[in-house]
Amino acid sequence: MTEQPLVIAVPKGRILGEALPIITAAGIVPEPAFGDEDSRALQFKTNHPNISLIRVRSFDVATFVAFGGAQLGIAGNDVLMEFDYSEIYAPLDLGIGKCRLSVAQSKDLGTTLDLSRLSHVRVATKYPSITSKWFADRGIQAECVKLNGAMELAPTLGLSPRIVDLVSSGATLKANGLVEVETITTITSRLIVNRTALKTRPEIGGWIEKFRAVVAAKAA
Repeated sequence: MTEQPLVIAVPKGRILGEALPIITAAGIVPEPAFGDEDSRALQFKTNHPNISLIRVRSFDVATFVAFGGAQLGIAGNDVLMEFDYSEIYAPLDLGIGKCRLSVAQSKDLGTTLDLSRLSHVRVATKYPSITSKWFADRGIQAECVKLNGAMELAPTLGLSPRIVDLVSSGATLKANGLVEVETITTITSRLIVNRTALKTRPEIGGWIEKFRAVVAAKAA
């Protein structure tokens, strides 16, 4: 009987460079085009005839895995928190893609966020669910303006005085006259699995253990 194909979803962009050595060390070697950001292909063969990789937007990794289009994936916990898919199990922190999800505001508003003086805020973000919950937990109603990029322009152009976005060095914020005032959570990328696939496909448990061994060796 031919083995069912196993699809692993990997995010495009900066995480790809960090994820590729881990995938390879676990024993899955993609075709050369996978590492080529200019390649228009979306699905790539590997050294295993029954395993392929797809390269998609970070938010879409979770969707492909949750709905069974892919059985495994790599996604930041920001994405997992935003969607909170019940069909996703995240057994392993890969320790890559480190950054933080933060509230930032125009420096004209000051360098701190005085929550006691706020009852309503307008925030530009691509994380409306996380943002709304974080402010609601502090008794503040957040009106979220959904943007998919160029978040730092929102305060400058009067769209909203504050943003919630991923921050690494903070250089982009500074260049756009913004200051980081609160950290919502720290972010790393996780190995994620479709729960149904994990129950019905024994080989997936084996691959989780291979990834776990790679992460443990890297930390040693």
